[in-house]
Formats: sequence, C-alpha cells, structure tokens
Amino acid sequence: MGEIFGLYSFIFIAAGFAFVAGVILLSNKPKWNDYLAFSVIVVGLVVTWTILHPRQTLLMDDAKEVQAMIGAGKPVLLEFQSPY
Repeated sequence: MGEIFGLYSFIFIAAGFAFVAGVILLSNKPKWNDYLAFSVIVVGLVVTWTILHPRQTLLMDDAKEVQAMIGAGKPVLLEFQSPY
C-alpha cells in the first residue's frame, strides 16, 4: 500500500483538490466562468500528471539488483557519478 501511495500520491492529492475546487466553484448557481475555471484546473492537473508521472527506465532493473545485493549481507561498493 505504501508503494502505491508513494508512486501515485499526486493522483490522490489532485483528486482531493479537484473535488474541493468543484464544490467551491460549482455549488452555488454556477455560470460559464465557473465551469471554465474548473475545467482549467482539471486540465492543468492532467497535464501536470502527464509530465511528472513515474515511468519505467532502463536502470530500474539495475536498481532492483543492487537492492537485492545490499540485502544479501555481503559488502557492496556503490559509485555515484555526476555528468558535470
């Protein structure tokens, strides 16, 4: 459960934010500008998710292998490099 919430916490927070915004904007005789504002909020959240969502990379398998080696009880040397 923690891994799912960690990976997709943005969805839970965005859904809560969209719900609160919908209640505030659309509860009292909404006009066209209220619908427009709500649509902009929802589209912004979808675009943000599209840009920021977690993706599988080529290094994910290597990371799982290193985690398994660390948990095996033998010494592991990790080398971190920076491109600059």
